[in-house]
Amino acid sequence: MDKLDTMKAFLTVSSEGSFTKAAEKLGTSNQLVSKYVSHLEAHLGVRLFNRTTRKVRLTEEGEQCIEHVQHILESIQDMEGGLGQFKHEAQGVLRINAPVSFATRHLAPLLRDFKGVNPAVGINLQLNDRKIDVIEEGFDVALRIGQLKSSSLIAKRIAPIRLVVCASPDYLNRNGIPQHPDQLIPEHFLHYSYMEYNQPQLPLMNALKRSIKEQRPSMSCNNGDILVEAAIGGEGYLLQPTFIVGEAIKQGKLTIILDDYEPDLMGLYVVYPHRKLIANKLSVFIDFISDYYGELPYWDRF
Repeated sequence: MDKLDTMKAFLTVSSEGSFTKAAEKLGTSNQLVSKYVSHLEAHLGVRLFNRTTRKVRLTEEGEQCIEHVQHILESIQDMEGGLGQFKHEAQGVLRINAPVSFATRHLAPLLRDFKGVNPAVGINLQLNDRKIDVIEEGFDVALRIGQLKSSSLIAKRIAPIRLVVCASPDYLNRNGIPQHPDQLIPEHFLHYSYMEYNQPQLPLMNALKRSIKEQRPSMSCNNGDILVEAAIGGEGYLLQPTFIVGEAIKQGKLTIILDDYEPDLMGLYVVYPHRKLIANKLSVFIDFISDYYGELPYWDRF
């Protein structure tokens, strides 16, 4: 029997938990899927599944086997994708994950320009601000912002990310312009709930961290755009990257304060699994985005 089809059948039964569901997913018969799995069990000399009338569960030997099968199938997929590098044109669907606010403000022009020179590459873009598992969730590449910790992924820095504290002119007229972080009013802080205040040596970060611990912020939200609108409306001050607040600063709707106490620069990174061969579609995307924003991104030109 075809070893590749046998391994695919075994992997699909494991993920679906059912021979019937696996057959439906593979577009074949229940009997053939069962035959594939039985053939693999006979070849290896072990039982891979414990079968009941309702459920199929991996045995201990099956758990060990699944890792090897996944590795073999991924290696074959990587080989096929890698061979695409010998073609003149990148092709296939590129699955990208990106932060919400950055993508909605700055990613559409990049993808338009990328598609202009790589028309055979399709884009599947998913947006969220949580840190996804690139491998587990099946993405080719993810955009991440921060000071990245060590991981099993390759990370390439694309552009600097500057954090600033700002407030509306109306707010500053009513409450004064603070000259030191200790002069910030804790209950006026518009807090981004995904922010990590991991620079304890900086007075600003310590002051904002205290605002969260000791006082209830004016607003807490997991979306920076909402907080920006609240700040423009005079509801308080916020710490946000310039790729979100830059346009409001240019228009005079927000004013940077405490710029002498700014946090260290963060970075915009592309991250992707290092254990995979880089398919041509991913390679050309990384090359394209690497030079797109530059060391002085347009959102910082105010």
